[in-house]
Amino acid sequence: MIEVTRLNGMPMLVNSDLIKIAEASPDTMLTLIHGEKLIVRESCAEILDKVLAYRAQLLAAVAQHTKSPGELHRLVAMISHNPDANATKASPIPTSPLIRVGLAVAPSGDNEHEPLP
Repeated sequence: MIEVTRLNGMPMLVNSDLIKIAEASPDTMLTLIHGEKLIVRESCAEILDKVLAYRAQLLAAVAQHTKSPGELHRLVAMISHNPDANATKASPIPTSPLIRVGLAVAPSGDNEHEPLP
């Protein structure tokens, strides 16, 4: 969950896994996967930073509970839909792993929304 601020100044928590699109028009509008729209004070970049920080925090918590680097690599591969998820050979884990984020950020005025690769 990430904390965002409604336009009236009231904070709220949003399940970041439900965010489909964040667009600036000029206020930031979050579209959730089920179609609900939320207008928030944070910019698209701030939303993206909050989502990445939250997911990094989750990954760090998982890393603390894994027994070996190979097990962590396997879990990260599964989470990021990596086809090598079932690989038996452990490979080095990067110091700052990229975390797949299913959040499309559309600039103002852009009517085409493509999912991130």
